[in-house]
Amino acid sequence: MPVPLYQAKAEFFRMLGHPVRIRVLELLQAGPTPVRGLLAELDVEPSSLSQQLAVLRRSGLVTSTREGSTVVYALAGADVAELLRTARRILTELLADQGMLLAELRAAR
Repeated sequence: MPVPLYQAKAEFFRMLGHPVRIRVLELLQAGPTPVRGLLAELDVEPSSLSQQLAVLRRSGLVTSTREGSTVVYALAGADVAELLRTARRILTELLADQGMLLAELRAAR
């Protein structure tokens, strides 16, 4: 029996629900990056980064290529970058609304 679409979406968003994975995707928006470049930007152990990259690779959001002894990661497509831009826009709007609510609450004292 096929998985309902809503359940597949929930699994997709659950997969995105890790700060290191989100940060990796953000870093890869600048272009393909070797693992050592990602490690230089992240405050995580190499083994932890490896686990998170494996999750992203299995999900199809990133690709990896080997250049000699170096593994380089890249976003799998423009849709991934668009998803990150959309999430940033939504979050910005939500936080702006919360800021306005906070200002109203402070003014009502």
